[in-house]
Amino acid sequence: MTPPPGRGVEVGAYDERRPDATYGADHRPEPDQAYPDRAPDPAYQHNDDGSYDATARVVDPTLDGRLDADDERRVEAALRPKRLAEIAGQTRVREQLGLVLEAAKRRGTPPDHMLLSGPPGLGKTTLAMIVAAELEAPIRVTSGPAIQHAGDLASILSSLSEGEVLFLDEIHRMSRAAEEMLYLAMEDFRVDIVVGKGPGATAIPLELAPFTVVGATTRAGLLPAPLRDRFGFTGHLDYYEVEDLVSIVLRSARLLGVATHDDGVTEIARRSRGTPRIANRLLRRVRDWAQVHGRDIVDREAAMAALALFDVDVAGLDRLDRAVLDALCRRFGGGPVGLTTLAVAVGEEPDTVETVAEPYLVREGFMVRTPRGRAASPIAWAHLGLTAPPGAPGAGGWVGGPAGTSGSAGVSTPGQDELPWEGSSGRF
Repeated sequence: MTPPPGRGVEVGAYDERRPDATYGADHRPEPDQAYPDRAPDPAYQHNDDGSYDATARVVDPTLDGRLDADDERRVEAALRPKRLAEIAGQTRVREQLGLVLEAAKRRGTPPDHMLLSGPPGLGKTTLAMIVAAELEAPIRVTSGPAIQHAGDLASILSSLSEGEVLFLDEIHRMSRAAEEMLYLAMEDFRVDIVVGKGPGATAIPLELAPFTVVGATTRAGLLPAPLRDRFGFTGHLDYYEVEDLVSIVLRSARLLGVATHDDGVTEIARRSRGTPRIANRLLRRVRDWAQVHGRDIVDREAAMAALALFDVDVAGLDRLDRAVLDALCRRFGGGPVGLTTLAVAVGEEPDTVETVAEPYLVREGFMVRTPRGRAASPIAWAHLGLTAPPGAPGAGGWVGGPAGTSGSAGVSTPGQDELPWEGSSGRF
């Protein structure tokens, strides 16, 4: 009988780093279920049905001196601010949130439920962690897609202690049945458990300890009005200014032990698209480049060379962004062109172009959305080093139709460069 797998080894997996030490050269251990008489490995938690709880799996990240695949997440978590005073930017939300938390602490009661909205990477999860830290309360972290049944939510809510913070990431993706249960739990701190089926079913009320829900969403408009109205505090996070990103990069560099120069930090901040998550990622890549090339300090030259290697240009555009603009200008004369046609031209799915590339291009003025499709702005032509032809959209400040045509901007009839069904389907 083979011994149970040790810590850091997946159940039923062969440890390639120790082929002879424990299991023998030609023997691969079987899962614990194959040996019911064997004592369970303490590194794993067994459920009542004999299965394993994946959340209880313990992995030693220091085996053979290397971090595991979660290295990036660990580093990102280490760079998160721990207190409100450590946050750079988001002044309005920070002041509002600080007032709510301070008042709750003085009353000695849990604060109102909080909803944080905004684009990805701006610090919604960080703020949720800070709420728990400022309240000196434990936090339970889950996500909307993980709660697909009302029973899933009931089990979480019933295990919360008084004053605990429940963080629901992507709360707009929670199932409708769970949302209905959450309404009652947030308002009355009670859930009704239905026992039985049919005429004999009975609803058993279960009282809950007072807690605080912190919801995070990138699409607040998808939240039902009854759920949105139950949040006593709503904060919307905006993109960061370059000055705030400089402070964030400096703090992260200090935590990572990276020596920096002001011009190098500014260059990283300028190309971070107003997002701290991107700024920290670019900092780590520039740090890697500097270490490999024997640089002791991250200056502007190192930052520019590293970001050029990773296809991040001076405006923060990456490979996909430039491919979209290049196809729009070179192949379609500046547009307008439908989303599907544009996605085929760059070899990506329409959803990828619409959700990954388009938001930043539209926000920075490189692309405009018209009733006939996407069109390049004069800024896009200039960024690519091209001259807009006289009939291109955007030439002379006109967007939505050829220069010199009559009518208001953005209103025209489909032409040969646009399939008529693409402009009228709602997916411009």
